[in-house]
Amino acid sequence: MNELTFAIINIIIMAVVMWFIPLNFIPLMIWLERKGSAIIQDRIGPIRANIFGIRIFGMLHNISDVIKLLFKEDVVPNHVHKFYYYLAPFWSMTISLIPLMLIPIAHPIQIGEYTFNFYVADYSSGILLLFAITGLGVYAIIFAGWSSNNKYSLLGGLRSSAQMISYELGMGLSIVAVLMTYQDVSISAIVEKQAGFLNLFGVTLPLPNWGMFLQPIAFITFVVAAFAETNRTPFDLAEGESEIVAGYHTEYSSMKFALFFMAEYANMAVASIVIATLFLGGYQVPFFTTEILRQNPNYTLIAILVLTAITSAIIGWIIYKRAKVFGSKFQESLGKKEYYFFSYLFFGLAIVSLTIIPIVFQIEFSQLASQVIVAIFQISMLLAKAMIFLWLYVHVRWTLPRFRYDQLMNMGWKLMLPISLINVIITGIIIIL
Repeated sequence: MNELTFAIINIIIMAVVMWFIPLNFIPLMIWLERKGSAIIQDRIGPIRANIFGIRIFGMLHNISDVIKLLFKEDVVPNHVHKFYYYLAPFWSMTISLIPLMLIPIAHPIQIGEYTFNFYVADYSSGILLLFAITGLGVYAIIFAGWSSNNKYSLLGGLRSSAQMISYELGMGLSIVAVLMTYQDVSISAIVEKQAGFLNLFGVTLPLPNWGMFLQPIAFITFVVAAFAETNRTPFDLAEGESEIVAGYHTEYSSMKFALFFMAEYANMAVASIVIATLFLGGYQVPFFTTEILRQNPNYTLIAILVLTAITSAIIGWIIYKRAKVFGSKFQESLGKKEYYFFSYLFFGLAIVSLTIIPIVFQIEFSQLASQVIVAIFQISMLLAKAMIFLWLYVHVRWTLPRFRYDQLMNMGWKLMLPISLINVIITGIIIIL
């Protein structure tokens, strides 16, 4: 196999993986949205749908939604501009999946004489290309609003375009501060520079060298802008039901509406991974460089097993406590036993993980095996960091009310833009000094 063939195979594998990640986050986030809102509002949430008594904690509601949308009548009004009307949902979904192709999810590994990269493409100006692609997402909403030939849809499209332009300025300037700090526009280079301990003015601090510590103002403005860019509450002015019926997707039904719905959650997943990459060290494990982890594969694998045991035990305990609350409410025998089955399953996984630890000390790993173990650890670390922000999306939605349109614009132009500019100026002065 020559180098070109290996590179093509590498690209194909990673393209599939990068599409696989957000597409699998979509059903998880829909379920988490429903369960999260139930927890915040002190209610049970989706739990009734079942197949022979098996409920999978309400996950079957997602399956019923898919079946409903697949078989729902696809109504196309006569007054729409059909080309752009059909283009909009597909554009929205496609643009939401492309940016992840530029994000490295682990450090490259060496397989013989070939290097396997954990990204589809790595450009020297990758971060600029990333935001150029994400900026195209607004066209889907504009196309949908204008082509629907409906005043409510058009109003939703106009609101969204104005909102995205306003907050992209603040987002762009927050990234400028990050680029000034790390002196690079390559995403891979920025991630690599976030390894190890934080060093400020020659003083080493007991903190990881992450962007959120070096650029806290940029981090906050970027997270707020990410909420606005994904049209999530309290920035969902484009879908203001009380004012514009449903906004840009008023005239859409069936799977075309589902594509807009899925694109929102895909955008949330991508935005969370981008935030984790630029401000939380990406795939970097806190305090440890890739070289240190590879030199100690046994301890790296033990860390994975310990974290797996802790996570499994916590999940198992939560499910067990829920079983005590809801077990008596189910009429089907499987419904009563399901919670206990899954709780014991997670407890079993925790015990197995701890049992394997003494065995790991006695294993000698090859160089390739060490690299694979570290890559698995780094991918898990990146996804875990992204899940923090995915939960934040849910928590904010069910905590804050929607802004008025004037409040939205004032916050973008009169608050976030000046703060981002001042942050860039201060960063420049510190670098010069």
